[in-house]
Amino acid sequence: MGQQFDVQVNDAVKTVIIVDDHHAFADLLALALANEADFEIVGRAASADAAVDLAVRTRPAMVVMDIRLGGRDGLEATRRIREVLPETIVAVISAHREPSWVAKAASAGASAFAPKAGSLTEMLSVLRRARNGSMVVAPSVFRHTATVAPPPLDDEPVEPLTHRERDVLDLMGKGVAPAQITRVLNLSIHTTRGHVKSIYAKLGAQSQLEAVVKAQRLGLIDSTQ
Repeated sequence: MGQQFDVQVNDAVKTVIIVDDHHAFADLLALALANEADFEIVGRAASADAAVDLAVRTRPAMVVMDIRLGGRDGLEATRRIREVLPETIVAVISAHREPSWVAKAASAGASAFAPKAGSLTEMLSVLRRARNGSMVVAPSVFRHTATVAPPPLDDEPVEPLTHRERDVLDLMGKGVAPAQITRVLNLSIHTTRGHVKSIYAKLGAQSQLEAVVKAQRLGLIDSTQ
């Protein structure tokens, strides 16, 4: 076994690095966690090798790890991080919901698993409850029946978005906050918030992160942004 490093753990605030090669998703997740008093973002990485290097340098309390990293394996990065930083918690997030992926994540040393398409509230709950020596799994994983193709989000079709709502959603998908959207589209903040609220309602989302993930699954915005 290689050299191990100690991690400074603060029970009140978890230092976190985010590992995801989808930059828009990483931007939105970082923004969501930055708005929570008990999380502090200390770095981001977009590849397995960069994730291990960053973790060794920053020694975070938690690593939020995507399974797929541009064709590389986030689970292998999880194993390497847990080997050198045994006190660091790794929480796996993934587009996959199948229980078999939970088992793979646990075998790699992860302590939590949450689907990207789940709610932000659920993801935050999973991250807060994650502890080494146990496996916290988002409840939505167990409510999901695996299929070859991604299942529809709801039984009812999504109400069509207006042209302006699509403009706003496209910018949201690029990680642009509402305050900046007002300037880009030359709208008032009141009008922008109205469009955002309408988008949330139509997509059944409660946050920008949820809205973007659901929009990507529906093909409303590019999932590679």
